[in-house]
Amino acid sequence: MAGKIKNYFAGGNTARGFYSLYESNLQGLNRIFILKGGPGTGKSSLMKAIGTEWADKDYDIEYLHCSSDNDSIDGVLIPELRVGIVDGTAPHVIEPKAPGAIEEYVNLGEAWDSKALANQKESILKISNEASKSFEAAYSTFEEALKIHDIWENIYFDHMDFSKADQLTNKLIADFYGNIYLNKQSDVRHRFLGAATPKGAVDFVPNLTEDLPKRYFIKGRAGTGKSTMLKKLASEAVNRGLDIEIYHCGFDPHSLDMLIIRELGIAIFDSTSPHEYFPSLAGDEIIDTYEEFVTPGTDEIFAEQINEISKQYKARMKEAISYLAQAKEHRDKLEAIYIEAMDFSVVDLLKNNIRKEISNMVPSTAL
Repeated sequence: MAGKIKNYFAGGNTARGFYSLYESNLQGLNRIFILKGGPGTGKSSLMKAIGTEWADKDYDIEYLHCSSDNDSIDGVLIPELRVGIVDGTAPHVIEPKAPGAIEEYVNLGEAWDSKALANQKESILKISNEASKSFEAAYSTFEEALKIHDIWENIYFDHMDFSKADQLTNKLIADFYGNIYLNKQSDVRHRFLGAATPKGAVDFVPNLTEDLPKRYFIKGRAGTGKSTMLKKLASEAVNRGLDIEIYHCGFDPHSLDMLIIRELGIAIFDSTSPHEYFPSLAGDEIIDTYEEFVTPGTDEIFAEQINEISKQYKARMKEAISYLAQAKEHRDKLEAIYIEAMDFSVVDLLKNNIRKEISNMVPSTAL
């Protein structure tokens, strides 16, 4: 029986630039292999291969997906062994806490032909510059989209009944936590459930929530208190010593999209576009913030304005995604240059060294 695999993002292309939550997900690990090397040097393939091997050995695996390349991962964690392998190249630079003792750099650059790459220096610099420009254009356009989204939110915000929002939040706190107060510090993990990618919005909500008996689907409109409610629920979970996974919004990381409290078997998430889902399991329940908190008829009164704002927002988001796709095209060209200069037999040796060290971490009682 293979181990369970969780998929999520620890970094995202957002309206606030590239936003990293890697540190939160690497806390508590005893060994972290930080891979160095350019695009096309086999980092993602190495991590996938080791992740597959340990999943086949019945170990649960966590894959940290790449928001800039739908087919790549940026990290793989084996929580039971407290070990991880991560891509340590820009933009997700990992700052070592105890180099050598915990973190170990693995330089895949050992496998490339420096002379061959030197001959391609001008092309590498030009393509890298073009990729950077595309990312900058994407972040700038996402920022414009966020400003439009703020206008959209204000329409509903101005017609909210905040006392009702507080009442529902307090009810959920009582329903979720009751009299639970655990005598331990809460283990808090900050992540993204989804991300803006070169192929559009991608999320892993079904994978992350599939084994939970109680799922709450928050429906509503922009600015109807979904994120605020989640922040209050998260804060209360931490105060009570409950372990919690806090999933930030892949568009605006200052907002929250989902909480998972596995000790209680609960997930509660913003189930609106672009990660819209509907109840399908026995324990699923809908919470509609528009119906609960907003003055009836708000949609109809502001229909024309909302429609225009929606068009502007979607246009900016589509444009930003196109820039991410352009950046991916440039990075693909870079990968092709590096692949031609690589000796992948050397990468295999480095992978085997990591594999051996991880194997040595397995407790003797498990052998």
